[in-house]
Amino acid sequence: MIIQPLLIAISVSMDAFAVAIGKGLAATRIRPLDALKTALWFGGFQALFPLLGYVGATAFNEYLAAFDHWIIFALLTLIGGNMIREAVRGEEASLLRNAQFGWRRMMPLAIACSIDAFAVGVSLAFLKFNVPFSIAIIGIVTAVFAAIGLYIGRIAGIRWQKPAQIAGGIVLILIGTHILLEHLGFIG
Repeated sequence: MIIQPLLIAISVSMDAFAVAIGKGLAATRIRPLDALKTALWFGGFQALFPLLGYVGATAFNEYLAAFDHWIIFALLTLIGGNMIREAVRGEEASLLRNAQFGWRRMMPLAIACSIDAFAVGVSLAFLKFNVPFSIAIIGIVTAVFAAIGLYIGRIAGIRWQKPAQIAGGIVLILIGTHILLEHLGFIG
């Protein structure tokens, strides 16, 4: 049961990874404190938003149980498709230009990158995952990816930003499709 939560965590962290790469590109230098701030902002919000989504969805679980697999499929497909669309169109470019690491710059970026994680939290309410573990994995993986992305952006440039975001979107769509096919009895 660790594989799917880990894949979900990697997938939803791709937005933060891409933004961190952009911040690394714009930074003249990166201090270890900058990497820590980036990791905490992105990882913290990526853990908070699925928790909020989970709490909201569990309040209505009894009403949604009959078609929860369709909700999961739709949410993960929409999130994945949106990630791919943003990568292809380059819509994150305006967010990437500012390299400052203060809360006024980091909080809006962290929130923007975590909105998809809210929908993942809704999905977690219907899956048979260990929710606290899954949320912790999402936060930790995102924190690590964000810190690494910051340094990659500074060193290697923007080359991997779009492919990483597209790959994350594809993985979310595949997980949603797998869950739907499993609930419909097409796969075991």
